[in-house]
Amino acid sequence: MKQVPTDAGEVYRVLCGRRTVHDFKAEPVPEALILRAIDSARWAPNHHRTEPWHFYLLGAKARTRIAELNAELVRDSRGERAAEIKLKRWLAMPGWLILTCVNSDDAVRAREDYAACCCAAQNMMLYLWAVGAGAKWTTGAVVDLDAFYEAAGIVRERETVVGMFWYGWPATISEQHRKPVDALVDRIE
Repeated sequence: MKQVPTDAGEVYRVLCGRRTVHDFKAEPVPEALILRAIDSARWAPNHHRTEPWHFYLLGAKARTRIAELNAELVRDSRGERAAEIKLKRWLAMPGWLILTCVNSDDAVRAREDYAACCCAAQNMMLYLWAVGAGAKWTTGAVVDLDAFYEAAGIVRERETVVGMFWYGWPATISEQHRKPVDALVDRIE
């Protein structure tokens, strides 16, 4: 593979500038951009090149099934009004995808593969950010339900959901703060 020159400053800007997007414009992101983001994801580091990830792009029917399933959870815990608000919000999300990790009976490989899928998710979100789109990675209670797997057509015995992602053009971008580097680094001789 030919080495592509990069502008380290631009890479740093994208890395440090990326934000989780909570509010999206209604305009959809072209599928070609999403496929390019997934293409970026597949270049994530993964031990023994297992490529344990799989992506599911969700259409209107699957989105509705999952949004209604989540609204049921909210209804049970917080009541009808909260469920209606949550359902409306979820149905307004412009783009949805699910990232899964292939299951492994080997505990070490399972951990390594899950970590690789997290790297893939970051690659995908960074690509989206670099082109002006954003994403929200969610792992709420709904993604752990058998009914979620059924609604998405995912076989739980073969794959584990790493996360559900909403994506689109950001309507708002929140501020972010991080601890300084010195607070995160210990030097060991």
